[in-house]
Amino acid sequence: MDIPGLSMALAQTKVQSDFSVAMLSKAMDLGETLGDGMVEMLDAAAMERSVTPYIGGNIDITV
Repeated sequence: MDIPGLSMALAQTKVQSDFSVAMLSKAMDLGETLGDGMVEMLDAAAMERSVTPYIGGNIDITV
């Protein structure tokens, strides 16, 4: 049995697993930040419509 080789393989697997978890955590944080930004933009658009509700309600077309 190759104990040192097995130990190194297990350590490498743990490092890879820890790295994957850290990257997934960063991706989730980024997704949450982008989602919060989109909510803020939608809230700003809703506020714009409430202040000027007549904008975009009619289209004038001449043929």
